[in-house]
Amino acid sequence: MEARDIILRPIVTEQSMAGMDNKKYTFEVALHTEKTAVRRAVEEIFDVKVASVNIANVRGKKKRQGNFVGYTRKRRKAIVTLTADSKEIKLFED
Repeated sequence: MEARDIILRPIVTEQSMAGMDNKKYTFEVALHTEKTAVRRAVEEIFDVKVASVNIANVRGKKKRQGNFVGYTRKRRKAIVTLTADSKEIKLFED
């Protein structure tokens, strides 16, 4: 897989933005991706050194529209911690 196929998008929430101060970045990744593949993809795309990767599977929420019941799609997110000497990732342009 290509690095851009592994890292789908950054997750921007209050909690993930607060983690950026400690060099922790949260990304949505492909469903069957391993930690080592996420590490290589982040290092390749953003040219940084990764200290650790934590992965969480997020279940789909049950949603209902009238009589019809369904689920939102399931996701997989990776919390990537950078080393102290690596530069920060610019997710937003100034």
